[in-house]
Amino acid sequence: MSKVETIATHFLYPSNLFVGTTHTEVTTVLGSCISVCLYDQVKKIGGINHYMLPFWNGQGLASVKFGNIAIERLIKEMYRKNCKPENMIAKIFGGANQVDFTARIGDRNAEVARDMLKEYGIRLVAHNTGGQRGRKIIFDTVSGVVRMKFVGKAKQTGGE
Repeated sequence: MSKVETIATHFLYPSNLFVGTTHTEVTTVLGSCISVCLYDQVKKIGGINHYMLPFWNGQGLASVKFGNIAIERLIKEMYRKNCKPENMIAKIFGGANQVDFTARIGDRNAEVARDMLKEYGIRLVAHNTGGQRGRKIIFDTVSGVVRMKFVGKAKQTGGE
């Protein structure tokens, strides 16, 4: 008789992060928000965040609502599990520009992720960002695999 592995599930809400040392499938839904998925290929440990805005402005609480805080905290949590940047790979998802205005939050959110990963020496191996549609992702903390599907309808432009 073979042993059946139990896979835990976790829903990641905005302004949160998760690092799994046991087999967990982490699900989140992204619009202009970004999730950075980190995976240590040696330790087989994965971590994910879900942030809403690119930068903390220094006022109020320095929460993982902000990309620069969320990415740094995720990396530090991975370090606490003895993960090393040279063994980690990163995948970035989200960053849709779903609202017509010049702030382009989705683009700015994706840019801060790319810049910080480069700064920490963590290799970006996959990304699916931008556009006008949201995404649902499921991140497997043991394999590093991310399954993604678009959600919602693309905004129609021009014409009536």
